[in-house]
Amino acid sequence: QVQLVESGGGLVQAGGSLTLSCAASGRTVSDYARAWFRQAPGKEREFVAAIRVSGRTYYADSVKGRFTISGDNAKNAVYLQMNSLKPEDTDVYYCAADASVARLAVADEYTYWGQGTQVTVSS
Repeated sequence: QVQLVESGGGLVQAGGSLTLSCAASGRTVSDYARAWFRQAPGKEREFVAAIRVSGRTYYADSVKGRFTISGDNAKNAVYLQMNSLKPEDTDVYYCAADASVARLAVADEYTYWGQGTQVTVSS
């Protein structure tokens, strides 16, 4: 079992930056594919970024060049650095992990999820 806890969300002005953290426990999460998704009320969960065990990273087109996903094996954590934030980035952000993921951008591929952290970008 893997437990994931996100932190770092908050209110920021457009153009600003935030770093989200996802602390894992129970298993060494660097052995898992890890991802960030986001979800607005009434909408489906949307892929943001993912990192494979190899360290290779993947991004949604909407965040490419602005967001960076990274892992810290020593801290058993994964991060999402978000720069040049836009109002449309406002969502609840979720950390996810799974030992075997074929389709990184598909939420149903992930077994373990955090509780989410709210990010609000004001214009």
